[in-house]
Amino acid sequence: MQGLKQIKYIVLLFFACMVHLLSAQTKILIHAHSHNDYKQKHPLTDALNNGFSSIEVDVFLKNNKLIVSHTYPVFKKETLETLYLKALQDSIVRNQGMVYSTNKEPIILLIEFKNDSHKTYSLLKSILEKYKSMLTSYENGEIIKRAITIIITGNKPTEEIKKESIRYAFIDENLLTIENNNSFKIYPLASTKYSKILKWKGQGEIPKIEKQKLIEFVSTAHQQGKKTRLWASPENKNVWQELLNCGVDYINTNQLKELRDFLLLQ
Repeated sequence: MQGLKQIKYIVLLFFACMVHLLSAQTKILIHAHSHNDYKQKHPLTDALNNGFSSIEVDVFLKNNKLIVSHTYPVFKKETLETLYLKALQDSIVRNQGMVYSTNKEPIILLIEFKNDSHKTYSLLKSILEKYKSMLTSYENGEIIKRAITIIITGNKPTEEIKKESIRYAFIDENLLTIENNNSFKIYPLASTKYSKILKWKGQGEIPKIEKQKLIEFVSTAHQQGKKTRLWASPENKNVWQELLNCGVDYINTNQLKELRDFLLLQ
């Protein structure tokens, strides 16, 4: 019996060491954004195993829970907390304060509110209080970076966020109508739909007018300390390359491995 316990202990120790080793060897992809991450075979885990630095999840407020789903959840029960926040907390504890042991910059958890922004944010705030030690915060005019930066998109509680002197969430700004006046403390990220700026699908050369337009929007955001993202972009290497060439910070994808392979060659 004693020998069996020792074997079990050795096996557990082996797997713990392997998890730590894999984490230490993960190449962090600073331009990689996992769109609708919960649709992956292994939500969150696949994104982290591929070194993604930005992860997106949709939530519906239902029965005082934040249910992870793209459409109204009739049967789904997985919550933001169980599927993402607790798992991220475990990773942070394992990696001594950060999501990745080899990376000291926060990763983004982009949360899309699918229904009532006021009620959803009210519940989210109460949940985030439990995890505030790992969350980037805004405190009396200053931003304090921690392991995860929560950014809200979709139905955004923008006016509520602006009024708060202490908070653990930020807003995804519209890249096409970007604000100034130190608004990066509210909007660290500015996004828009790909087709709002570009019609090019990756065939042939990108039209110069479209490319210049994108560069100007990205440049404006960068001058204000904001990062950029285009959602619903075509999933091909030609488009990905031009987005990088134009300075776009996060490439939006559902194809995690394909984007990882592409970025590792850059």
